[in-house]
Amino acid sequence: MSELPFSFRHLSIAGGVRAAAGRDRNKIAYRHGERTRTYGQLIERIDRVTTAMAEDLGLSNGAHGAIVAQNSIEYMEIVIGAAQAGVALATINPKLSTAEIKAICEDARARVLFVDAATAEMLGDLQIDGLERTIVIDTQFEAWLAEVRHIAIPVVEEWGTFTIPYTSGTTGRPKGVLVPHRSRILSMFAMASEYGCYAPDDRFLAIAPMCHGAGMIFSLAPVFFGGYAEIMDSFDPERVMVALKEGEMTGFFGVPTHFSVIFGLERAVLDANRPAHLKTVISNAAALPQAMKETLVDYFGPGLLHETYGSTEAGIVTNLRPADQLRKKACVGQPIPGTLVSVRDDNGDECAPDEVGELFSMSPYLFNGYWQRPDETAEAYRDGWVTVGDLVRRDDEGYLYIVDRRKDMVISGGVNIYPREIEEVLIAHPDVIDVAVIGVPDEKWGESLKAFVVRKGESGADGDALIEFCDGRISRMKTPRAIEFIDVMPRNASGKVLKTELRARR
Repeated sequence: MSELPFSFRHLSIAGGVRAAAGRDRNKIAYRHGERTRTYGQLIERIDRVTTAMAEDLGLSNGAHGAIVAQNSIEYMEIVIGAAQAGVALATINPKLSTAEIKAICEDARARVLFVDAATAEMLGDLQIDGLERTIVIDTQFEAWLAEVRHIAIPVVEEWGTFTIPYTSGTTGRPKGVLVPHRSRILSMFAMASEYGCYAPDDRFLAIAPMCHGAGMIFSLAPVFFGGYAEIMDSFDPERVMVALKEGEMTGFFGVPTHFSVIFGLERAVLDANRPAHLKTVISNAAALPQAMKETLVDYFGPGLLHETYGSTEAGIVTNLRPADQLRKKACVGQPIPGTLVSVRDDNGDECAPDEVGELFSMSPYLFNGYWQRPDETAEAYRDGWVTVGDLVRRDDEGYLYIVDRRKDMVISGGVNIYPREIEEVLIAHPDVIDVAVIGVPDEKWGESLKAFVVRKGESGADGDALIEFCDGRISRMKTPRAIEFIDVMPRNASGKVLKTELRARR
């Protein structure tokens, strides 16, 4: 690689927030309940986190940590400050079980763990190999910051790791996605050009969990560009609608489950809280049913709704813009700015219009591979193009439609769930001799989990007992909502379960 030009400066997320603070240090950047943070306070605290990482914890560029907590202003300060120090945090869902949290922390080689009070109580005296320090945000974080006497900011390369969100793999083992600073910064610029709701005068409602890739970037982008973000740490549909109206919000992001619950409110509540300043509504994480699109357009008005498709690995890949929401049904739109897409058949050749193939993308937003998973990284990357195994078709206007998932991933409430992990838990029950888990349509969650089980004899465990068996072994969101007992599991000649047959029975 040639030497960098003298004028080169690494892209930095903290640097972007610092630039925004240069406009008006007294402007409120974040609000969470009654608590606020001005831009001046935010950048000072981010810098303190960065300094404390090195001076107190002894962590330098390339070290890893983890955070398990609900949404908060401190969550963003910790993640951005750690990233500025070159310390990438695994952003772990607090709804996971203690065993799952322990496994991810150990896989990531986390040396420091940030937790909120609820997580600290749940983890108790759990021993995590390699962990050197746990900091409870609610009770210890402020004192930790106060110990910093001077600020020291290192230079971190933009292609280094920003965060390590974990996603399940086909084996059921969680795998860390190495997300570079550069990918998320350039993604935010693409978002600003596409969505039109990220300017200094914009106000964004952040309701998605920050532990997810989308929740993180949609909470970060408003402040990166000098705007305002209001954080919610739990989803309450009426509170969301009140905040949209009374907070004069110009944008918000949700998953289909959010919208389903919102429009389950009484009509009087919806009418009383119709927002007047919204100009962008963004949906992501799971397919948005066409009927819900029509409901959203009818309620919020035309010209607001965007449906975005992407992955943690590839970032945002496509977007269906407002003008096409009712014209292109069950569609995920066209490539986001800066993105090339390719639809390929099993031979690797480009598919003709309306021919189903695997979706590949190439952009500045791609991940740096899976942490310590070279084989799976090689499977995701093909000559610089990334795939997560989704099958699509492209029409003659270049619009893309998701057809199916090559892998059997289930998306429930915007969360990616892989059946294999659940099957491994259920097969460990002494009364189970065979099991397969699929996703079935669910009006509220998009998909819910259903297990097909072959028992040992007729006197084996019932469905309630198997669901109870999952408690503590996997998180509640991964526990099947329905169990059907069958005599024989359908399999092909090579022994692979025929899940197409199971789906036909549902």
